[in-house]
Amino acid sequence: MSSDLPVPSDPNAVPARLREEIDRAALYARSSRAPSTQRAYASDWRVFEEWCDERGIESRPASPGAVATFLAFEADRGVKVPTIGRRLAAIAYHHRQSGFDPPQEQPGAGAIKEVLAGIRTAVGVRKTRKKPADADALDAMLKTIEGDDLRAIRDRAVLAIGMAAALRRSELVALAVDDIGLAPEGLQLFIGRSKTDQAGEGAVIAIPEGRRIRPKALLLEWMVAAGHEEGPLFRRLTRADGLTRQPMSDRAVARLVQRCAADAGLDPTQFAGHSLRSGFITEAARQGASIFKMQEVSRHKSVQVLSEYVRDAERFRDHAGERFL
Repeated sequence: MSSDLPVPSDPNAVPARLREEIDRAALYARSSRAPSTQRAYASDWRVFEEWCDERGIESRPASPGAVATFLAFEADRGVKVPTIGRRLAAIAYHHRQSGFDPPQEQPGAGAIKEVLAGIRTAVGVRKTRKKPADADALDAMLKTIEGDDLRAIRDRAVLAIGMAAALRRSELVALAVDDIGLAPEGLQLFIGRSKTDQAGEGAVIAIPEGRRIRPKALLLEWMVAAGHEEGPLFRRLTRADGLTRQPMSDRAVARLVQRCAADAGLDPTQFAGHSLRSGFITEAARQGASIFKMQEVSRHKSVQVLSEYVRDAERFRDHAGERFL
């Protein structure tokens, strides 16, 4: 927590009421980052601290030169560019939490920028994406889940809703029963705090009834079978398929996607939990949906990412060389 808080020099002199208010302020400060981001930052900070300890360097406050050297070390041992960028963000975050100026805002911070630019040039930043679970892939995955037991019913609904609403894994497992609204045309999902909605304003996502994937029918089948009227929508099941009160984990979603991909004859290493979200965007672009209608569902803050999916979908459409090659 920042040293700007009204903490007396003698900790024992802090009144109980003020101490409680300071603790609440610290809690709100930590809540400004999503739990997944906090975990990543904590891991990144431990890596930096260990590197500093091994070399007898002060980790907090750290000098720009030390941070630049650390980033170069990470690049040399094969750490990917996005992870290196997150390491730098974690260092800045932990400095601010302790009341120090981040190294990238100190005099001499140009060294950090130069090293980062050099790493991007030398290593490259080409994105490696997992394959999207588009309509064909998802249809094939759903057909691998046979039977009417509780696990099969849940797993079909998870895949269908994850793709139909272009949900991130964390958003999918965070859904509650109260977040589901029924409409004659399909479903309405309320999405609370997400990666691009740190303020927690929320968003409502419309899901059509569907004729092929049938997300509404599959979800209602799960809700009837589970019989729960509140709490987490997609629950963890015991090994004996008993319903628990705990939500599924986001890792369980990723394992489900990979298992169904393998059962469908696809390469499971090419698929992940994000394949459901990217599958919707890919299929929507392929079917000619406008970027703005895609954005209504995906909730991307910028259309730049969506435009890449559209370019991929239209790469061979009306190709300049189609009439003479």
